[in-house]
Amino acid sequence: PADFILRYERDPISEYNNPGLFPGMFPTLYPLGIGGFEDAQRSVSVSLEAHAEHLLDQSNRAFRYHYFYSFVILNVIQRRKAHLHTSLSVSSSKFKHIAPGLLSVSASTLSALATKIKNEEKMSTYTEDERRAFHLLKEVNTVSAKIPGSQASKITLRQEIRSYYAFFGLPQLFLTLNPSAVHNPVFQVIYGDEGVDLAERFPLIPEPRSERAYRVAKDPVAAADFFEFMIETIFRDLFGWDYKKGQSNQDGGIFGHLRAFYGTSE
Repeated sequence: PADFILRYERDPISEYNNPGLFPGMFPTLYPLGIGGFEDAQRSVSVSLEAHAEHLLDQSNRAFRYHYFYSFVILNVIQRRKAHLHTSLSVSSSKFKHIAPGLLSVSASTLSALATKIKNEEKMSTYTEDERRAFHLLKEVNTVSAKIPGSQASKITLRQEIRSYYAFFGLPQLFLTLNPSAVHNPVFQVIYGDEGVDLAERFPLIPEPRSERAYRVAKDPVAAADFFEFMIETIFRDLFGWDYKKGQSNQDGGIFGHLRAFYGTSE
C-alpha cells in the first residue's frame, strides 16, 4: 500500500476563503490541520496579511525558517492585491460608449486575444470580436497604484515626491541609508543570539563572516525587522523626528529641525 497519496482534480483549489489550503500545503507547520487563513469559525475576523505577519513573528520561528512558506504566502498576498486593487479607467467623454462594449466582450475572446498578442500575431489573424476587443482595450487604462512593485505604484511615488516639492520646496539633502545586517550586533540580537552584549562599547559578534551571512539568509524576517528598526532609529535619534506627532521634535537633530522627509525602499 502507498504511504502517501497525491489527489488532484481538473479545477484548481481556490485560495480565497479556504482555511484548509495552507494546512494542507504545509503539514509540518500545521500538525493539527487547523489554524489556516480566513477561517469563518473565528469569533474575530483576521485579515490574510495580518495573520501571515503574526505567524512569521512567532517566537518558535518555524514559519520564518521554512524554505518555501515565506515565498508562497508573499506570492498569494501580491496576487491578491493585484486581483483586488487593479481597476480600469476611461475618459468620461467615452465612458457611455466604452462601458457597454467591455461588458459585451466574452472571456474566451479576451483569452484568445491575449494569446495572439503574446505571440505577436498580425492583426489580419484577429477575428471581428477580437478586433473590437483590441480597440476597446486601447481606450482603457489599467490602474494598479496600490500594488507594491508595480509600475503604477512607482509613478504614484514620483507624483507624491513632486507634490512635496510644490508644498515644501526643493529638498536640501539626498541620502541613501544601507545598514548592513551582516556586520551589525543589533541584528545578531534580533536574530536571537543571547551572547551579544549591546551594553558593551564594541560588542563582539560571531565569527567568521560566513556565519553572520548565513544568519541573514536563514532569517529574512529578522533582517527586515533590523532594517526597519535602524531606519526608524536613525530618523528618531539622529534627525530628531517624532513619529507619533509626525514632525521634528523640540530639540531637532543633527541637521536642525526637519520640515518633512520622503523615503522609499528598493
